Amino acid sequence: MKFTKMQGAGNDYVYVNCFEETIEEPEVLAVKVSDRHFGIGSDGLVLICPSQSADVKMRMFNADGSEGRMCGNAIRCVGKYAYDHGLVSGTGIRVETLDGIKELKMELAGGKVVRASVDMGVPQVTSRVPEDIWVEGEKREFVGISVGNPHAVYFCGDIDSLNLDQTGPFYENHERFPDRVNSEFVQVMDRGHIRMRVWERGSGETWACGTGATASVVASILMGYTDDKVRVSLRGGDLTITWNRNTGHVFMEGPAIEVFSGTFTE
Repeated sequence: MKFTKMQGAGNDYVYVNCFEETIEEPEVLAVKVSDRHFGIGSDGLVLICPSQSADVKMRMFNADGSEGRMCGNAIRCVGKYAYDHGLVSGTGIRVETLDGIKELKMELAGGKVVRASVDMGVPQVTSRVPEDIWVEGEKREFVGISVGNPHAVYFCGDIDSLNLDQTGPFYENHERFPDRVNSEFVQVMDRGHIRMRVWERGSGETWACGTGATASVVASILMGYTDDKVRVSLRGGDLTITWNRNTGHVFMEGPAIEVFSGTFTE
């Protein structure tokens, strides 16, 4: 199987061109390729497929094999792959996901895509007022936001002091979230800048999460902490999130980088 390793702000996935390859058990393959010791090493698997309703279709699988509805960092890389490898000819493309069709605008340098902006749609606020939750004997408050997948946003004084390797699974699998949840831990720096760490359901702590950054900015705006355009600093780099209050749509902008390509033998 031919593959391409790509990353957006450190959120890395293995991408397979399903215009050419046939993948029969992507859930199983995702676990194999994601292993950083015995596989390729990634946060999951992304299939770039033909679409009946858009330019291409994206299927995204977490490192544990579960399928996600949407991934903001992965979709930018899908756009880059589609343009750089000739699947599309224009820098404005539409990508089909389980969360609907997303529109991308891509930025070129030297004939290759280096950055992309994604219309993330209208976020759904599932818990506008901070909700209390107890995790391992500690009381936390979260704001619930859905950006195609569920997010719980926690505001913290110092995100560097968090031991997510130990506590992350308890947040993800808390009884409050029967379908599990993505957990974002946010430190507000000023009205245009937040720092964020994320524990993603099915993948653990990742270096970036586009939908998580989107949810965190929406929660920060709702709480009155930030303005409508925010730089989000993650472990793997920065994303820019802008909320258009007139339309309700949120836009995410950030890098898309090809790391290497190869052949994987199961």
